[in-house]
Amino acid sequence: MTSISSLNVMPAELLQHPGYARVFQPGHLTFGFIAPLESYPDSAAPTLADHTAIARKVDDAGFSAIWLRDVPFYDPYFGDVAQILDPLVYAGYLGAITRNIAIGTAGIVLPLRDPVIVAKQAATADQLLGGRLLLGLATGDRPVEYPAFGMDFNNRSARYRDALDVIKAVTEQEWPVHSSRFYGDLNGALDLVPKPVSGRLPTLVIGHAGQTLEWSAQNSDGMIAYLANPLSVPDIISSWRNACRTDVFKPYGYGTFFDLDRDPDMPVQTGRVLRGGRNALRELWLRQQEQGVSHVALNFKPLQRPATEVIDELGEYLLPYFPSLNLGGQP
Repeated sequence: MTSISSLNVMPAELLQHPGYARVFQPGHLTFGFIAPLESYPDSAAPTLADHTAIARKVDDAGFSAIWLRDVPFYDPYFGDVAQILDPLVYAGYLGAITRNIAIGTAGIVLPLRDPVIVAKQAATADQLLGGRLLLGLATGDRPVEYPAFGMDFNNRSARYRDALDVIKAVTEQEWPVHSSRFYGDLNGALDLVPKPVSGRLPTLVIGHAGQTLEWSAQNSDGMIAYLANPLSVPDIISSWRNACRTDVFKPYGYGTFFDLDRDPDMPVQTGRVLRGGRNALRELWLRQQEQGVSHVALNFKPLQRPATEVIDELGEYLLPYFPSLNLGGQP
């Protein structure tokens, strides 16, 4: 396995990418939040009452990212509509009210969407964000959505791979020539505008998206998975590094439901919700930083305290240990 300390090579276009460089650097752990930035433990939908003010708050505090989920329908069985708003439309809005924080999608359900339209919307949002967009892509976990879009659930993994190739072709090439299995072919007669600010969109696999670790490592700029047991991190990181098979840095992060206890010394509890006091969580995350985790995205849905109070506590007591990064890897 490639040692973590040797994974210090980043492609130049990512090293200079305002969003990617803020969130991901070798040997460094950063924190973000999965929208909506509020607690709603007993409801399927958030209020969004203070979403503008809270987005500005986490930006001003110095956190690294806000992540936007893609939930087009309310499915009572799933029981959660995330931030309600379409993620790429919302990303453009957040671009107007924030200054530094990266905005990521976690993730666009790619097999349900036309990849050329995703590319157009994402490049537009990236322009409005000044290059702060991170394009996280998923296959979704709600089979009931697929018939509503007239899509086959069983070929979603193949459609995902094909759609990602289309997105890369139209955003990274001028007058692209590209053949697609499921979507339209490009013959060099058309050029997508605008292009991303930094020349390409950093793409992240969200979850596993029906792909092997090897495919994800070779065809994306990193992975944000879902993690229930922190004790499994060393084995997961080992498998990811082996799949990367290169000294080029490919980050691994995870998202989790989160609850911060008022007792700063409460031990960490794991399961569907990561819960604990700030001191125990700090030690957990310092260990995970050493183990190779690059980013943790916290979902506030199960919070028992006001989100603003938790953001303040994390900002005061934990963020100094895990600062967000500027271009070139400097806090």
